[in-house]
Amino acid sequence: MVEKQKTLANSFKIEGKGLHTGVDVTMNFLPAPVNHGFKFKRVDIENQPIIDANVDLVIDTSRGTLLENDGARIGTIEHTLAALIGMNLDNVLIEVNNEEAPIIDGSSKYFVEAIEKAGIIDQDAEREYFEVKEKIYFKDEKSGAEIIALPDDDYRINVMISFKSRVLNNQYATLDSISQFKDEIAKCRTFVFLHELEFLLNHNLIKGGDLDNAIVIIDNEVDQKELNRLADLFNHDRVEVKPQGILNNLELHFDNECARHKLLDVIGDLALCGKHIKGRIIASKPGHGPNTLFAKELKKVIKKLEVSVPEYDPNKPPLMDVNRIKELLPHRYPFLLVDKIISLTDREIVGIKSVTVNEPFFQGHFPEEPVMPAVLQIEAMAQTGGLLVLSQQEGKFSTYFIRIDNVKFRKKVVPGDTLIFKLTLNSPIRRGIANMKGVTYVGNKVVSEGEFMAQIVKQTENN
Repeated sequence: MVEKQKTLANSFKIEGKGLHTGVDVTMNFLPAPVNHGFKFKRVDIENQPIIDANVDLVIDTSRGTLLENDGARIGTIEHTLAALIGMNLDNVLIEVNNEEAPIIDGSSKYFVEAIEKAGIIDQDAEREYFEVKEKIYFKDEKSGAEIIALPDDDYRINVMISFKSRVLNNQYATLDSISQFKDEIAKCRTFVFLHELEFLLNHNLIKGGDLDNAIVIIDNEVDQKELNRLADLFNHDRVEVKPQGILNNLELHFDNECARHKLLDVIGDLALCGKHIKGRIIASKPGHGPNTLFAKELKKVIKKLEVSVPEYDPNKPPLMDVNRIKELLPHRYPFLLVDKIISLTDREIVGIKSVTVNEPFFQGHFPEEPVMPAVLQIEAMAQTGGLLVLSQQEGKFSTYFIRIDNVKFRKKVVPGDTLIFKLTLNSPIRRGIANMKGVTYVGNKVVSEGEFMAQIVKQTENN
């Protein structure tokens, strides 16, 4: 089923203090057109520069994710982006009047609630997912973090965290579907160890910090006098230590809230790869640094997939001409839709079809505006896939396509276009069943695509 891009039905505003800068910040979230993505607009700077939510713009991850474009910065954006992804949005413009997003309570809760209230609408364009097709592995030697992406039909995340702490040693969190983000992850707050707080203050950080916008973990013995002193530093009421080793100023939403917050950060940081993800992410000891480095790895794969258009040199002789094709396929005029094969391996084939105005289907589709029927593009891909399979068989075989999924049409095909079909086996042929992915290009643009399942049947005298 085709899924549409989505944006906000109405604008909304979020206000608060930046965690590290302590400045007052207002963020206005606005609907945006199709293919816009997530962008931050610094309205407090001359010419109001735009900062894309793009991993290539990350300049620092020491205490949050910081982006910079042409001197304009926006930091601590991971909770904002996690909310946008978790609420299934594609296109939003965020006007911001300072260099850091507000921390509020240290979670994505208030962003999610505001999005719900504003509403979400479908747009007249299809969403393009990054579908993980094979394992992607990354290890950060500095931190020991490991992140893996595996194929899946949804966006699912598993996170494991580990600290040298008697209070917060090992924790695990899982999100079985991104659709559960609002209920399972959004309200999970960031956390900090008590011994870090004064250090951060002394290094000119967490100026906007408050004991109520983070879970404060105490893993060393500390007397009440010291707790009183730290409370005074943050202009907070007196606090005590709970038996489970956290301050008594708040109640945990979940026993593993810290791990769930790290999962939230993973979603926010991986949003910087630029696409919604279909895949399972398994992250051990994640952090903003490893997360954004992994987002760069994902973006490399995305770019590779986008530019992997087969090269077509019409001066080179084909591997199969139309006569050889007719030996393998039973199709004949007017239904043979592959002219030649220019590349062939055990798992991939590239075919060519030159579309002319003399095609018989143009008589009725349509006389005043000739457009190649979409169903014939699918048939042409299927024939090319059949050639991939039949070229590997000994003896006489036929292919019968028994299933076609995830078909998409992106651009019209008209007389004068040269179609390039690329069919790739998704897995080895087993028990006479072949699964393959097909993409049709005109130039370097995808015009159609789909996933095919074919049954290979040995010919007998009766068939």
